[in-house]
Amino acid sequence: IAAMASLLWGGDAGAAESERLNSHFSNLSQPRKNLWGIKSTAVRNIDGSINNINEDDEEDVVDLAANSLLNKLIHQSLVESSHRVEVLQKDPSSPLYSVKTFEELRLKEELLKGIYAMGFNRPSKIQEMALPMMLAHPPQNLIAQSQSGTGKTAAFVLAMLSRVNALELFPQCLCLAPTYELALQTGRVVEQMGKFCVDVQVMYAIRGNRIPRGTDITKQIIIGTPGTVLDWCFKLKLIDLTKIRVFVLDEADVMIDTQGFSDHSIRIQRALPSECQMLLFSATFEDSVWHFAERIIPDPNVIKLRKEELTLNNIRQYYVLCEHRKDKYQALCNIYGSITIGQAIIFCQTRRNAKWLTVEMIQDGHQVSLLSGELTVEQRASIIQRFRDGKEKVLITTNVCARGIDVKQVTIVVNFDLPVKQGEEPDYETYLHRIGRTGRFGKKGLAFNMIEVDELPSLMKIQDHFSK
Repeated sequence: IAAMASLLWGGDAGAAESERLNSHFSNLSQPRKNLWGIKSTAVRNIDGSINNINEDDEEDVVDLAANSLLNKLIHQSLVESSHRVEVLQKDPSSPLYSVKTFEELRLKEELLKGIYAMGFNRPSKIQEMALPMMLAHPPQNLIAQSQSGTGKTAAFVLAMLSRVNALELFPQCLCLAPTYELALQTGRVVEQMGKFCVDVQVMYAIRGNRIPRGTDITKQIIIGTPGTVLDWCFKLKLIDLTKIRVFVLDEADVMIDTQGFSDHSIRIQRALPSECQMLLFSATFEDSVWHFAERIIPDPNVIKLRKEELTLNNIRQYYVLCEHRKDKYQALCNIYGSITIGQAIIFCQTRRNAKWLTVEMIQDGHQVSLLSGELTVEQRASIIQRFRDGKEKVLITTNVCARGIDVKQVTIVVNFDLPVKQGEEPDYETYLHRIGRTGRFGKKGLAFNMIEVDELPSLMKIQDHFSK
């Protein structure tokens, strides 16, 4: 630890830091008694039911659609993105302008009332740039990258509501979402923002919503999943695509991850009129997403976020060499008792380890919550909200929580297990995102790695990779 402190801080500051840490952590290998003597052999769920420990070694694979929905649920208010926004215009000679207030957009009065009723006071960073393009006349196509919580759903909903003619009773706007749940979430935003637009209605083209062939659909905004929308358009002839004015493809990165959805989306897009405004949104812009976006959106303006620059500069990293799992737990308890902690996130590689650790900490009287992939998205959102509210001080989780969840009070991240790929190669990206849960918003953070001897080579690779 002393060596790590010197390495991280250097000079006199490093020496002072290492001395302070050495005095704090001299008892790392000493056993520590239960704090409260509370005994528990099971984990209590949110609903009060008891979850007995399953000895499952399953790793949680991050489900893009579930992650996207989770971020929608936990970002009830706008997140002010720290990313820099890049704008690539279809016509570089066209003047680029942004707005600082919603009034500048000259929206219909009922729309402005809807925006303010939702609690939006001013446009977010991405809305400042995107809304003037999305609401321009004649309509312009847009490909935009935006993380959850930055107001992109509100932005494209505003575009749809602005283009709708309430007196015309047929589908005029079509929004594709990759899952039933994400479609419902978008629909709720339409209903909230459009609540003063009394003659504008939404219809869901999702599984279970069976409409007889030949039904005359009079609702102006259709939100649905690609497979069902395809059936409604071509098999049941419920939607006349030649009358669609705005086409939105949301969560494109999730869409192309779902078999068949890319082809469905392209088939729908090809049947749209040339004057239809096309808007595509994605949280990430991997090459595959970019190629898909270029195929489906002709002559677009592009808004990109500069890649998230997670930095390790304000995170102090340490490792503790341990003999076995119980030894790791004792070291964790000693660290926990030695530092003034706001809140901590502890990462385990498998559900089995996460459950075991949760029970151990509950037995020691800690307020702990467990977050893993077997929970529903709604349960995960509830647990994260409780953690944000400070009801639990420790969140034990698998990799389902490695990205996207910002809790300002988190001062410590513990890797109870190092993140590894198949073949035991270190997972550098996951490591970076895990410890990036601390040191947020420019604050200093601490990261501790609990290492058994056979994991030491992996840790050294991580150290070399990040030159820290």
